[in-house]
Amino acid sequence: MQKQYVYRMLLLALLIGMAGQQNFAQSSADLVLLNGRVWTGLQDDPSAQAIAIRGNRIVRVGTDAEIKKLAGKQTQLINLDGRLVMPGFNDAHIHFLGGAMGLTEVDLTDAATVEELTKRVTEYVREHPNAAWITGRGWEYYPFPNGLPTKEMLDAVVADRPVFLRAYDGHSAWANSRALQLAGVGRETKFDGFGEIVRDASGDPTGAFKEGAQNLVARLIPAPTREQKLQALRDGLKLAASLGMTSLQNASGSPEELALYAELLQKGELTTRASIAFSVNPKTTPEQLQQFAALKKQYDKNALLRAGAVKFVLDGVIESHTAAMLEPYSDGTTTKGDLSWPATAYQERVAQIDKLGLQIYTHAIGDRAVGVALDAYENAQRVNQLKDRRFRIEHIETLAASDIPRFAKLGVLASMEPIHAYPSTIDVWSRAIGVERTQRGFAWAQLQRSGARLVFSSDWPASISVDPIRGIHNAVNRRTIDGQPPQGWLPEHRVSLATALRSYTAEGAYASFTEKEKGTIAPGKLADVIVLSQNLFTIDPMNIHEARVVLTICDGKVTYRDNAQFARKP
Repeated sequence: MQKQYVYRMLLLALLIGMAGQQNFAQSSADLVLLNGRVWTGLQDDPSAQAIAIRGNRIVRVGTDAEIKKLAGKQTQLINLDGRLVMPGFNDAHIHFLGGAMGLTEVDLTDAATVEELTKRVTEYVREHPNAAWITGRGWEYYPFPNGLPTKEMLDAVVADRPVFLRAYDGHSAWANSRALQLAGVGRETKFDGFGEIVRDASGDPTGAFKEGAQNLVARLIPAPTREQKLQALRDGLKLAASLGMTSLQNASGSPEELALYAELLQKGELTTRASIAFSVNPKTTPEQLQQFAALKKQYDKNALLRAGAVKFVLDGVIESHTAAMLEPYSDGTTTKGDLSWPATAYQERVAQIDKLGLQIYTHAIGDRAVGVALDAYENAQRVNQLKDRRFRIEHIETLAASDIPRFAKLGVLASMEPIHAYPSTIDVWSRAIGVERTQRGFAWAQLQRSGARLVFSSDWPASISVDPIRGIHNAVNRRTIDGQPPQGWLPEHRVSLATALRSYTAEGAYASFTEKEKGTIAPGKLADVIVLSQNLFTIDPMNIHEARVVLTICDGKVTYRDNAQFARKP
C-alpha cells in the first residue's frame, strides 16, 4: 500500500513537471528571432529557422510557423533575413584585462616593417604629449633583421620619454635608452630568473628583454587605478559583444582582478560570461591556494562569473628560444630552452592543486614542456583518483609524435589558438625549430583524429587578432586572408568548419564544466546567441574572414546590434 502511494506521488510529480515544461514552452516569449538559418551546434546542417527566448533561456527552436505561436503583444521580433544564427563564441583562453587596458596604448598589430612600427610610436607620442610613459603592444619578430628590436630604433623617434613595448605574444619587450636609464639596466645588471636581458657583442643591453626580465623595466610603469581598470573592462566588454563573444575564460588573474568583474556583475554591467583562472607560480603559498579554492566555491553556481581554475606557465615561446624543447633549436643556437618550473616541483604542485578540486591550465608550447605537463597530469590522476578533471594544456605549438595519443588517453583538453598559426607570422617560428618539428606545428587535425578534444581561443592580447572569425578562417584554411600560401601552410592540419565552430562554442563550454548550460542552441539552454552577416556554410571558405557579427544576445539580452542590418518588423 505504501509503495503504491509512493508510485502515485512520483507519477503526480512527473505529470506536474511535464505540464510546467509545456506551459513554459507555450507561454509568450520575450524575444523571437525569425527567418534565419540556425546552426545549433548539435548537427552540421543549419536547418531550423527561428528561436524563441524568454528571460535568459531558450524556449524553443524550430520553424517560423512554430516559433511565431510563442510571440505575444510584448514580444520583441527580429527578422534575420536568412542570416546564420549560432551559439555565442566562447574565447577559452584570453587575458582580457590586459587586452582591454591595451586599447588605449600604442597598437603595433600587423605592422610589417620597422618603419611602420616606429611611425606608429611617433604618432602616439605626438597625440599624447603628457604621457609620462609610452607603452604598447603587438610587434612581431619577423620585421627585425635578427628577430629582435634594439633601443636605437626607438631612440631615433623618442629619446626624452621612456618607451616600453611588449611583443604580440607578451613574452618579449622592447625599451628605449631612456627606459633603460630609469630602470638602472646596464652592462653590469644581472638577471637570474626565467628570461634574459638581451645583450650585444660588447655586453651592453640591446633594449630587448625576454620573459621575466621584462619586469626590470615594467615595474617602473605607473600602475593603473581601479577605476581605470574598470573602465578598460567596460570598453573591452563592448568590443567582445561586437565580436560575438558571449563567454570568455580568463587565462590569468588574481582575486583582485576577480573583484573587478564582481563589481561589474553587481552593477549589471557584466555583459559577457567570465571564468577566471588564477595565476600560480613557484612563490604561490598554500594559503593563496586555499583562497582560490574558497573563491571557486563562492562563485561555483554563478551563471555570469566563475572562478574555478588555476594557470601555470611552464615555458616561454619558440620565437625567442624560451619554449622548452627536447632537442636544441635549429637556427644556430645550442639552447633547448628552459622550463620555468623544475619538473618535479611542478608535478608535485599539480597534484596538490588537483586535490583541492581546482581545474588546471598549463601553458606549454615546446615539445618538452608539453610532455612534462602530460606527465604531471597523469601522475595527478594516479595519486588523487579523482574523476572528470578536464586538465588543459594551452597553446601546444609543437609536440613529440609519441605525445599526440596521450591527450585522448588522459582526457586532457588541447586548448589552442588558430590565429597563432597565421602563415605570415610563422617564418621566424619555423626557422627556430627546423623542418622536422615544424611538421607537427599547430597539429589540430592530427590531435582531433587521435581522439583529443580541441578548444579554440585567441590568447588576446598575445595574438594578432581577438576576432573569433579570424581564428575560424585560419583553422579552416591555414592561409592568410590574401590567400597565401596557395595550398595552405601544413594543410593536413586544417579542420572542418563545423569542428572550428564547435571548438569556439560547445568545446569551450565543456572546458569550463558548463556544457549542460551553454555552447549549443536547444530548449532550456542559456540564451547566448549570435547572428552573422553571412552563412559560413555556403560561402567560399576563403571568404570566412569577411563575415561580421551583426547581433549578439548574452543571457537573453541584446548586447550588440548593427541596426543598419535589420528591418524593424519580420
